[in-house]
Amino acid sequence: MEEQLAYLIASVNRQLEEELTESLRPEGISVEQFRILTTLASNDGRSMRDLAELVLVDPATLTKIIDRMVADGLVYRAPDPDDRRKVLIFLSNRGTVLHDKLKGVLRTQQRALVSRLTEKRAEELASLLRGVISF
Repeated sequence: MEEQLAYLIASVNRQLEEELTESLRPEGISVEQFRILTTLASNDGRSMRDLAELVLVDPATLTKIIDRMVADGLVYRAPDPDDRRKVLIFLSNRGTVLHDKLKGVLRTQQRALVSRLTEKRAEELASLLRGVISF
C-alpha cells in the first residue's frame, strides 16, 4: 500500500491534520472551525455552499459547525443583500481576534513542512498537487 499514491497522500493529510489538531487544542477549536475562520478572514460573507467547498466539509456537517460557531460568537449569519433568500456567513469581532491569535499556527506548520523538504521541493510538491486537484 505504501506505493499507492492515494495512500501516501492520505497518510500525509492525516499526519498534518493531527499536528494541526494538537496545535489548536488549547483554544478548543477544531481544524474545520479554523479553516472556516481562515477562509472568512480572507473573504468574508460566504454562502454555506461556497464555504463547504472551500473548507472541505459536507454541507450537513458545516451547518452543525456553523451553529456551534454562532453560539460561541465566532461567526454570524446575515441575509445576502443580493438575494434575501440566501444566508451569508461573516466573521465576528471575536472570530477575528481568535483567528489573528492563531494564524501563526499555519505559518509554523508550513515552515516545518518546508524544512522537511527544502523550499524548492516544497514548491514542486505544491505544483504537482495543484495539478492533481480537479476543480
